Amino acid sequence: MFRNRHEAGVQLGELLAERDVAVDVVEALPRGGVPVAAPVAARLDVPLDVLVVRKIGCPWQPELAIGALGEGGVRVLNPALIERLRVTDAEVEEVASREEEVLSQRLASYRGGRTPFPVEGRRVAVVDDGLATGMTARAAIQILQQRGAAFVLLAVPVGSSLTVRSLSEVADEVICVETPPDFAAVGQAYRDFSQTTDDEVERLLQEAGGA
Repeated sequence: MFRNRHEAGVQLGELLAERDVAVDVVEALPRGGVPVAAPVAARLDVPLDVLVVRKIGCPWQPELAIGALGEGGVRVLNPALIERLRVTDAEVEEVASREEEVLSQRLASYRGGRTPFPVEGRRVAVVDDGLATGMTARAAIQILQQRGAAFVLLAVPVGSSLTVRSLSEVADEVICVETPPDFAAVGQAYRDFSQTTDDEVERLLQEAGGA
């Protein structure tokens, strides 16, 4: 469907432009969301910033998100999934504690002490490389709402139709390029889904003049 994240971002940016989407800033979810968000911000001619969130993965299946946490102390959990998987409170806290350490390191690395782009009273687009469980996107939306954003758009190249519908109840709007009926994982939509590095994130942010 997409050659890589950059191509996905180009297509997403074109779709948003075709729909005359007006935002004041694009907030990328690192790491994979940054190479998608960079061409989106360029196409819409708005600043690119980064919103640091971390997935809380199932202890024995780390890629499966049972929650997420983000800067500013935001934490969201999926109680139904946690109960179904029989993950204990102690196990949740153990994973969350590790992710909080990584989050702090990423904040220091990506921001270098600079303050986030001010979003109070502004229209914000949150961009990631795709939506599976949507937990990190949900945390990002909550962060922006707490910061006083006037409008929060979630924009992604691909996602689960169920997750898109669920997040439509949280964000002001959700735009997704593709919602495959056989969706199983975000990576299936990309020919190249290699891991985005911290160096790439920092380079893209510097090139865009972002955080």
